Amino acid sequence: MKELEKTYDPSQIEDRLYRKWEEKKYFHAEVDRSKKPFTIVMPPPNVTGQLHMGHALDNTMQDILIRFKRMQGYSALWQPGTDHAAIATEVKVTEKLKEQGIDKKEIGREEFLKHAWAWKEEYGNRIVSQLKKMGSSADWDRERFTMDEGCSKAVKEVFVRLYEKGYIYKGSRIINWCPVCKTSISDAEVIHEEQDGFFWHINYPVVGEPGRFVEIATTRPETLLGDTAVAVNPDDERYTDIVGKMLELPLTDRQIPVIADPYVDKEFGTGCVKITPAHDPNDFEVGKRHNLEEINILNDDATINELGGKYAGMDRYEARKQMVADLDALGLLVKVVPHSHNVGTHDRCKTTVEPMIKPQWFVRMKEMGQAALDIIKTDELSFVPEQFDKTYIHWLENIRDWCISRQLWWGHRIPAWYCDECGETIVSRETPTVCPKCGCTHLTQDEDTLDTWFSSALWPFSTLGWPDKTPEYEYFYPTSVLVTGYDIIFFWVIRMVFSALEQTGKSPFKHVLIHGLVRDDQGRKMSKSLGNGIDPLEVIDKYGADALRLTLITGNAPGNDMRFYWERVENSRNFANKIWNATRFIMMNMEKADFTNVKLSDLTIADRWILSKVNTLAKEMTDNMEKFELGIAVSKVYDFIWEEFCDWYIEMVKPRLYNDEDETKAAALWTLKTVLIQALKLLHPYMPFITEEIFCNIQDEEESIMISKWPEYTDEWNFEADEAAVDTIKAAVRAIRNLRTGMNVPPSRKAKVYVVSAKEDVRHIFESSMSFFATLGYASEVHVQEDKTGIDENAVSTLIHDAAVYIPLEELVDIDKEIERLEKEAAKLAGEIKRASGMLANPKFVDKAPAAKVEEEKAKLAKYTEMSEQVAERLAQLKK
Repeated sequence: MKELEKTYDPSQIEDRLYRKWEEKKYFHAEVDRSKKPFTIVMPPPNVTGQLHMGHALDNTMQDILIRFKRMQGYSALWQPGTDHAAIATEVKVTEKLKEQGIDKKEIGREEFLKHAWAWKEEYGNRIVSQLKKMGSSADWDRERFTMDEGCSKAVKEVFVRLYEKGYIYKGSRIINWCPVCKTSISDAEVIHEEQDGFFWHINYPVVGEPGRFVEIATTRPETLLGDTAVAVNPDDERYTDIVGKMLELPLTDRQIPVIADPYVDKEFGTGCVKITPAHDPNDFEVGKRHNLEEINILNDDATINELGGKYAGMDRYEARKQMVADLDALGLLVKVVPHSHNVGTHDRCKTTVEPMIKPQWFVRMKEMGQAALDIIKTDELSFVPEQFDKTYIHWLENIRDWCISRQLWWGHRIPAWYCDECGETIVSRETPTVCPKCGCTHLTQDEDTLDTWFSSALWPFSTLGWPDKTPEYEYFYPTSVLVTGYDIIFFWVIRMVFSALEQTGKSPFKHVLIHGLVRDDQGRKMSKSLGNGIDPLEVIDKYGADALRLTLITGNAPGNDMRFYWERVENSRNFANKIWNATRFIMMNMEKADFTNVKLSDLTIADRWILSKVNTLAKEMTDNMEKFELGIAVSKVYDFIWEEFCDWYIEMVKPRLYNDEDETKAAALWTLKTVLIQALKLLHPYMPFITEEIFCNIQDEEESIMISKWPEYTDEWNFEADEAAVDTIKAAVRAIRNLRTGMNVPPSRKAKVYVVSAKEDVRHIFESSMSFFATLGYASEVHVQEDKTGIDENAVSTLIHDAAVYIPLEELVDIDKEIERLEKEAAKLAGEIKRASGMLANPKFVDKAPAAKVEEEKAKLAKYTEMSEQVAERLAQLKK
């Protein structure tokens, strides 16, 4: 006979079971045409990564779905991998080299990349090993990396295809420039934060009209050095005569024209707007319409460049201060007005980004963006919850061409070469050796790399072998569901959708299951700066992975943020202990009878009730999980195991197991084992380790719960009448317990119980459940009868549906002692009522005390009054 350890210790079982699962290849999914495929791609964590609560939640949800589908008989592939995370990794490697006294620029690109690959080898496996600690049943045999050979081939293929189609182009446009990371970044990587700043109102003198000025207002006075026009609205009558005239550009020796453009809002400010095409995206568009010069006045580190005259070399903010002082000295500074406005900052390093004109590679988004918009209106792609459609649609409706080039070394090098002789651009899958235009053999590859999201946008199909038509791609693609946070819908989800539609003609996944953030117990976002982050590995070390997983999913609704409380983890651990101890109890009793040949007809009312309950549970949980209601599903199995199975059914069968004469032992043991196994299977996706350990110890027919069959509803186990009957018994037990609790009767004190019902079927329920009803109701004996014959007048009673329960008072309490106790309680309550009433009748207290204190006293008075009435009622009953 196998045995479970006396106490549940997750540290003793989790690593051992995970090794077993990996060795047995249970996580590995094969192309199997006899099964339906179910595929999830893991959002690839960064190779710089450390497991955090967001990863823990994300991967727990994916693991629940994949384990559920695997048990349902699908060929379930959870495709894992990691992301090279271009900018994040480059920053880390650069910092590490700096600590060793090595300058990135001095060692050059090739040497730097050796260090970057070494970093990837060292840290790339760390987060994977942490995900394994969580119990993640991903197909690690198929693990991919965004810069591995296959994924890199896919990246080149897509770049070349889009270039040949005219969707990728190189041009000088306004991009977001990070002066600290010294690279362009996409719109999605810019966070707009509300910041306090100023509007500087500046006069620009009109050429040839002394004393006449045009007043503009700007939040960035330093960009004045790059102004090439001032614009007014063509319908603004105030400025009709000035359009076409020239203005002196302060602090420079240049003159700039006044132009008319509908972009200007004549109601805002002075109605005159300075136009700086090289440093503002809207100005850039105005500049294109009016053929204005584009003057970039900033270096890559946000210092003023050589075009800035005396301000050249100054930091942008230092130059701002000096220029404002100089404008004031010239009498051209009209006023400075405080102004709160949105400022773009780099999501990674938090630096204020500079809109800057630079030659970069772009993806034309109009057509692909429209295709991604169209598909959300079909049933090929849906968000759970549906409201996140709005975020997706809003982003796509406002999408601009995507800047994909980055001034970094770590990443996919842009597959473009330039002829040193004639300047021809060659985009190619393979490294070209000769210029197709002039025949020159001196070709230089573009220095830039691709935005990290360019490669992760291809993740659902590049990981399966695309562009080759591999068996995996043909079978597992499109994938079934993507699980991700709402914070990267625009970064990643949208890019995967339009990339997949363009390259494969299909949506990359059917459903996008959105989860919220894990916040601390005060509702704050977990962050390094607040120091409130909780390490999932610390939770696992203390309570086990199952407890962490259950905590993250309990009460979790799609799309909603959740709060993390240590108390909840303790509750989850206690639940694991409850199952463990219940199983030990069952296993210790299993040899009391041979239950190999038990038939349904052998079962008692209690056995049929619990079997019917677990049968309905399977149906409801399956339905919830198919709808991605993972939190609702787990609460149902939790309540079933804790309450119905442990607190009720096990207590119901104990008298049968302990009674040597009882002939229904075999039926009880068969039901205990059968129902426990069904419940373990339903719980397995959520708590894989404890369910596996118990499953492998309590039965020998199957080698692992992971590959066992998911429970399905069967009509054969549907016993509605027995469910209703046991619900009646439970109602009576609860009523008795409430009665006894109200009278402070200890469980050790047994008493006669009379059940009175005019209905024969109700009496039959109690007669056939006598053994366990007596135990649960703390009864010395039970009498079931049609009327009140033989029941003492002083018996206390309680009503349930279609029946009344009576207990002789003297059997419950020593009446004299109880009267004495209650009279003392009544006197104490009278004192409290007098005190509270006196305070509330005192105008000094009511008028001067804090409102909360007054309300507190009112609540106390109401509570004491209610308690006093209950005590008086009890005393009256006892003194009859």
